[in-house]
This record gives sequence, C-alpha cells and structure tokens, in this order.
Amino acid sequence: MKLDRARLLAMLAPGLALALWLLLGAAAFHATLAPPVAAALGALLAPLAESHGMLLVGWWLTAAAAGAWLVHRLADVYVAAPARLAEGARVLVEDDGAPPVIGAGSSANGALAEALNALCAQRRTLKQDMARLVEEASRTVAQQRDQLGALLAELQQSVVVCNLEGRILLYNARARALCQRLSRAPGATAGAELIGLGRSIHGVIDAALISHAREGLDRRIARGEPTPAARFVTHTPSGHLLKVSLAPVRSAQPDAPATGFVLLLDDITEDDEAEAHQSQRWLALTEAGRSALANIQAALDMLDYPDLEPPDRERFHQVVRDEVATLGDRLSALAADAAETRTRWPLEEMHGVDLIAAAAHAIGAETQQAVATQAVDAALWLRVDSFALIAALVFLARLTATGRPGGGVELRLSRADGRAHLDLLFAGGAVVSTGWQNAPLGGSAGAACGTVREVVERHGGEVWLEHERQGAAAPRALFRFLLPLAAGGAEPAPIALESRPEFYDFDLFAAGDGGHAQDARTLESLAYTVFDSETTGLDPAGGDEIIQIGATRIVNGKLLRSECFDQLVDPRRSIPEAGIAIHGIRPAMVRGQPTIAEALPAFHAFVSDTVLVGHNVAFDLRFLKLKEEATGIRFEQPVLDTLLLASVTHPNAESQSLDAIAARLGVTVSGRHTALGDALVCAQVFLKLLPLLRQQGIHTLGDARAASEASYYARLRY
Repeated sequence: MKLDRARLLAMLAPGLALALWLLLGAAAFHATLAPPVAAALGALLAPLAESHGMLLVGWWLTAAAAGAWLVHRLADVYVAAPARLAEGARVLVEDDGAPPVIGAGSSANGALAEALNALCAQRRTLKQDMARLVEEASRTVAQQRDQLGALLAELQQSVVVCNLEGRILLYNARARALCQRLSRAPGATAGAELIGLGRSIHGVIDAALISHAREGLDRRIARGEPTPAARFVTHTPSGHLLKVSLAPVRSAQPDAPATGFVLLLDDITEDDEAEAHQSQRWLALTEAGRSALANIQAALDMLDYPDLEPPDRERFHQVVRDEVATLGDRLSALAADAAETRTRWPLEEMHGVDLIAAAAHAIGAETQQAVATQAVDAALWLRVDSFALIAALVFLARLTATGRPGGGVELRLSRADGRAHLDLLFAGGAVVSTGWQNAPLGGSAGAACGTVREVVERHGGEVWLEHERQGAAAPRALFRFLLPLAAGGAEPAPIALESRPEFYDFDLFAAGDGGHAQDARTLESLAYTVFDSETTGLDPAGGDEIIQIGATRIVNGKLLRSECFDQLVDPRRSIPEAGIAIHGIRPAMVRGQPTIAEALPAFHAFVSDTVLVGHNVAFDLRFLKLKEEATGIRFEQPVLDTLLLASVTHPNAESQSLDAIAARLGVTVSGRHTALGDALVCAQVFLKLLPLLRQQGIHTLGDARAASEASYYARLRY
C-alpha cells in the first residue's frame, strides 16, 4: 500500500529531527572537525533551513523532548532501578523477614530480583535448620535456666547484679518496686530513671560508697576467704535509709577475679522511724521515772518521822502508791508498743590490720600527708562502719594539716578494757578548730556520713581530743576513737542469691572500656534512649507545648520493651481539635498531670548516659531546647536521627517517613501517633538500620554522626 507524501513526512519527521539534532550537536561540540566536513554539513543543512524553517524548529523541539524522555528512561532503567534493587538486596542480606526485592525497569532487573529472592529463600531455610539444631543443643541449658528462675521466683528480697563498672545486669521485680519508692519521678514513670539494664547503680547508691565496699571485698578475696561480703547503710537522695549487702560475682575457680557484684537492698526507713519512736518512748519513761522516784523518795523521807499524823502518813503512802502505779502503767504501755530491737546502723566485722591499711591509704590520697602506722595485733577485730569511720579520719587529718604544709600523721590501734582505741596522732602545735565534732565531713565520701559525732554514735562509742608527751620528744596530740570489738575472724552469713531474674542481660558482663571518647565507640556497644513526643502543634516558638513524652531503651543491641518512659504532660493551654484527631490526647487526659517542668527532670534522669535517638528528632529537640532556661534541664548527649540514617542507607528511596522506612525494613507499625508507640517503632527501625550502616563502613558513633551531617535532610531546621 502506498503512503501519501504528507503521512510519510509525518512518520519520518521525528526520526529526521533526531538525526538532525544529533548532527547539529556533533557539529557544535566537535569544532575540531576538518573544514571540508564542516562545509559539507553546512551545505546539506542550508537549503533545508531556508525552505522549511518552521518545520526545522518543530523538529528541534520534538528532538529535545524525545531526547529528554530517552535520557530519563535510560536513567530509570539502568541507574535508579538497579540502585533500588541493590538497596533492597542489602536489606534482604541482613534481615530474612524483609519484603522480597522487586526488579523494576527491565526484564534483566526482574530476572536478577527473582534470583536474589531465591538465594535469600535458600539461605533462610539453611538458617532455620541451623537455628533448629542450635535450639536442640541448648534446650538443656534453657531448662536449667527456667528451673533456676522458678526456684528464685518467690524471694522477698530486692536483688541487683552489676558489672565492675556499676552497670546493672540483672534486677528483679522487688528491686524495681523498691526503686519506685525511692524515686522522685511523677506518675507511672516513677523508678524508671533509677533502675534499668545498662543503667548505673550509682544513681541509687553513691559511687564512693560502693568503691569502698569493693576495696574491702578485694582484700578478703586476696586472703582467700570463701564467702567475702560487705554490708553498709546509706541515705538515698530521696531521704530513705537503705541497707545494702554486697558480694562479688566470681566463677567456680577459687582464684578467679570478680566479674561483677551482687547487691541485696532493704529499705529500712520505716524500721528506723519505729526505732526512733521507741527511743523517744524510752527517753520519756526515763524523764518521768526520775520525777516519780524523786516524789517517792520525798514521801519515804516524810514517812520516817515518828510523830507524823495518821492522815498525813496515809497521804504520803498514797503518793508512793500513785507514783508506783504510774510507773507501772508507763512500763506496760512501752512494752505493748515495743517491737523487736534492731540495730539502727549495721556494722561490719573488719580486721584491724585492714582498717588501718585502708585508712592510711585514704588519708594519704586525700590530704597528701605522710601517714605512719604502728603494728596492729593480728587477732584484733572490730565491728565498724568502715566507710564512715575512714571518712571521719580523713576529715580530722585534713584539719590537722591546716597551717602545716608537708606535715604528717600516725595511726595507732590497740585493745583497751574490752574496747578498741583508734588514735590519729599529730604534732601538738597544730591548731584544731572548735566544733570539729559537729562539722559536716564534706567531700564526695563524707557527704553521706554526717558528722564525726554521728559516726561515733553509730558505733556506740566516743571520740575526744587529748595531748600526750613521750619523754623529751615534742608534744603530740591525738584524736581517740573508742570502738566496739568483734569476735576474731567471724565470717558474715553467706548472701542468698535467690531471686527470679525477670530482667537480665548477662552479655553486659563483657561491657566496659568506657574510657575512650563516645565517637570512637562502636554503635553496637552504646546504650540508646529512643524517644518521641506529642505536642499541641508544630510551632514550638509560637507557644505550642509538649503533651506526652514516650521513650524506650536499647542496651547491648536489644530493645528493652519493659523499660519505658511514658508520661502525659499538662501543657497549661488548649489542645487544638486538629491535633486531637491525630494523637487522640484530649484536655481531660492531661488535666492534673505533671507540668513539663516536673516531667523533664525525670526524663532527663531516664536518658542519662545514653545516646538519644528519634525520627526527625530535630523537631522534638527544639521543644526541649526552648525549655532549658525555664527548667535548667539540658540534654547534651549525642543524638542520632533515623530519618538521616535511613537517607544514608536508602538514598534513592521515594520517601523517608517513619511509615515508609518501617515498610522497607519489614517493621510492623502499631501504636502510631502516640509518643511511646512511635518510640517503639523508631527503636525497631534503628536496630534494622545498624547492619545496613555496617555494610557502608559506618561502624562508630562518630561515623554515623558524620554520615548524618552529610545528608540532605540534615539541612532542616526548626
């Protein structure tokens, strides 16, 4: 069939236009063509340009559009589609649960995607077989672990296990309940800022006190004692009185070093208050008894007169009877009200040699004085609160050093009249300020111990300042402590480690090496707090406020769903209806809840010593930043953003929203647009991103921060 000239021209026009466009492009960009070639090309195009100017313009436009479409198509098929395929393949390599890859763009991409999916399916089957074999091999261990948990389930004791750095490895429900009582946090978050896997026990017990107890344990271990342990009592920042028993965690080998320590905690605040009440009753009885005895004695003196009239004699007899009856009633009331007598401040049995050695070391380190010691009877044992007693000795040694740079002191311990004399000797010319018995000890160690007088009272002893002269030697002065003796070498009762390990991660025994910079630490070795907030709106500078804070923790590469922070906040302003439709928080739900000034200190304590993680976290941090001046709370720890990290691992993705990232990584989304729900989703996304970051050579916190800063999304500001 013949085609007319117009139709033929229409069909050939795009092709001719493309050919002309290529020829012109070649002419323009290759000016080095030989002159005969350039002349021939010009002669060829000149008649066409003269006779068909408009047609040439159309051809040019058509050629440009066709070229742009062709470039876009080629880029999508041969660049973008393979890049998306590679990103999906990286996810599949690290996560068997990720969605299968899709090879869009060309049949070759599709065939490659099918091959990748088949390989990953085979690998998944192999891993499942391996997991089944491992599970069978470890079933016996799991049964033993479960049996241990069942045996320890009913212990009515608060148990905390820590590594040598004081990081919590295990705690039971009783310990969690205890920390809720000790906490100052508002509402349901109480206790969350004090205890948790990977958190420091020093938030509950002073670090110096634990360090001192551990030094005593090390000495006992070095002597080969079979069940070394230490006991002490301390005040918590919330005002509670806590009795602590500390024992080392060691392997079965006798010479093995400790890898951690166990703490048994008891809140004895109520017991202490009951004892104080009992002491007050005894004091009242003593004072009333003195008065009654005085009245009885006076009456008896009057009854000695032989000429006393019968009515007067009967009246004095009645005085005696009344006073005796009153004393009897008071004694009966005291007996009915009395509870079992308990020691207010438990004392630890300690070898005198160890006490002098520890005191000399502490005084030398704190005061830079020379410390001499006298030989101590090896059979001398005392019952002391060694931490408080050494803090008192350091305080007094510091007093004697005033005005005597380079001076020295001497320690002496001896037995006398059923007690022990502990002397701190110094040059008699030293000036000791008055009121030394009642002055606070001060310092990190002495802050929890009170005064010298209080330390001595805990021991049921005395302390005084006196002078001595030894022949013609220069006069010396000494502080003398009168302390209780103990039976030689008596061993404390072994600590029962009976508690159900409801929250545990023994992998943290290997945690440590925290001395180097945070940026140099690997991402897997860090502890994270993943958080999110719900707000009244999107304009923090314009008056919008936080109405909910939710957070969870990641420790040792594990999401701790049981350790969460979830707190509603009263914004002290209205909540727009448009926002209620998203987060579902109505004004009645936040009414009466803590304000942001009350909630932020607890949240700050919860996130302490961790890296903050969030999605589009710059938005949340802006709200916190604006509260710094009003609350004095500053969040200065490192921050990572899953939006930025996802843009690093998936630079060609069409969306970097939390939902889109979760879908790409196979994370199930639930509880969206609640602070805690979003934090949990973000935490799972973050864990999925870690192996993808490793594939790109991002191993440390510094690597992740540098890669995030290079992302396009890092330019966003709020």
